[in-house]
Amino acid sequence: MRPTYSVWLTREVDHEVVVVGSGFSGLAMAINLKKHGQHDFIVLEKSAGLGGTWRDNRYPGCACDIPSHLYSYSFEPNPRWSRAYSPAEEIHSYLRHCASKYAVEDHLWFDSPLQVAEYDETSGVWTLTIGGPREHPAVIRCRALVLAVGALHEPAFPDAPGLGDFAGEVVHTAWWDPAMSLKGKRVGVVGTGASSTQLIPEIAPRAAELTVFQRTPPWILPKNDREFGRVTRRLFERLPSLHRAYRSSLYWRSEAQVLGFTSYPFFMKAAQRIALRHLRSQVADEGLLGLLTPDYTMGCKRILLADNYYPALQRDNVALETTPIDHVDATGVVTADGTRRDLDVLVLGTGFDVSGSYAFLDIFGKDGRNLGNEWTGEQMEAHLGAAVSGFPNLFTLLGPNTGLGHNSMLLMIEAQVDLIIEALKERDRRRARSVEVLTEVQEDFNRGLQRRSRGSVWLSGCHSWYLDKTGVNRVIWPGSTVSFRRQTRDFRPERYVFDGVRT
Repeated sequence: MRPTYSVWLTREVDHEVVVVGSGFSGLAMAINLKKHGQHDFIVLEKSAGLGGTWRDNRYPGCACDIPSHLYSYSFEPNPRWSRAYSPAEEIHSYLRHCASKYAVEDHLWFDSPLQVAEYDETSGVWTLTIGGPREHPAVIRCRALVLAVGALHEPAFPDAPGLGDFAGEVVHTAWWDPAMSLKGKRVGVVGTGASSTQLIPEIAPRAAELTVFQRTPPWILPKNDREFGRVTRRLFERLPSLHRAYRSSLYWRSEAQVLGFTSYPFFMKAAQRIALRHLRSQVADEGLLGLLTPDYTMGCKRILLADNYYPALQRDNVALETTPIDHVDATGVVTADGTRRDLDVLVLGTGFDVSGSYAFLDIFGKDGRNLGNEWTGEQMEAHLGAAVSGFPNLFTLLGPNTGLGHNSMLLMIEAQVDLIIEALKERDRRRARSVEVLTEVQEDFNRGLQRRSRGSVWLSGCHSWYLDKTGVNRVIWPGSTVSFRRQTRDFRPERYVFDGVRT
């Protein structure tokens, strides 16, 4: 992707491409820019190190719920995963390995949060204001801006009156302090989602008392985690074709599940039976069994994997509280029936705000439109989750409706990266100032997307973070990764406008 456009631009740029975020998305973008011959780029990272979600989430038990060998780039398969479902530190180590191997480390600007981005229609240039230490410029200009800020980034906090009055320690799972001791303390965990079901079995033996505040019981399938021995790892290393075949089998096994999520939710009944058998095999008490049995269709909320969660809830020092929280005060939590739970530590396992990554960014496109304001409202739309009308030369990775309930998100990332690379190539081939998706194309795409969502399990009646306040799916891709790859594989220039074409 040789930059040939600077010679006719009237406004000088500091970098051709700026990527924001150094998690899986940002690194994939950086690596592929280099692969296609573009070396004039930087990656802005607000923290002191790369890794995104896997740098920040360090609560006990943190691990991926996608099979390890599928949770890696297709261009950098890892035959050395230690477990079927890898812990956070091992995933973080993999990301550091990729950054080193593909020589993108020199492009990383740490402690450099993007504060404001403003688009100039005359030049087609983005002007970025950057915070952090002044070893880097405070203001830079670029011809393309790629937001790889992720969806699992900004913690979501419960709407619990008095939370700020609690005199003990309050910690969100996304901001876990490894030095914090729970030994002999009365601990409360709010939430029973993915983070909590991993955390609770790990901290239950440490706490004097542990109260789990459950709003809705999750559907949980057996995790069947296992260690990969030295022989298996060596075989995968020495026989790449065997490793590819294993990865492929994981992919198609996961991909086959999509029909249950999309067109035929009744297929979930078979999976529900497996989950119920799992629950009943681990919980004998009928009262507890009733509290832990979901009353919504499986898949409407995120399906969890765990073998040790139900046993942890049955420890003598653990209590499950299903009465809604009324308020929090200085000494603990009071539920709606007046019951008080005195606590020393309150853990918030309440997940993430999927639009929160953009709420703190001022991204001003054409006519002063603010992307953060629009996406934290009820207008969170894009074309293929990557291009946004009104914001030329700007792309997003894992933008709206690119989430998956059945397979690895890295598949979506790589498909989007390829699309963005082709869009930039086409812009430069036409010697244009900018590339922007047509408004009517974006609107038509989203109408079709919401039409396909109607018959899906995600709109089957439960309330989840997949839906906005009006009940519209803004998070999940209502289809297979095969269909997404098909739509992103061939860049369609007729769906975009190329402004300022020079001859």
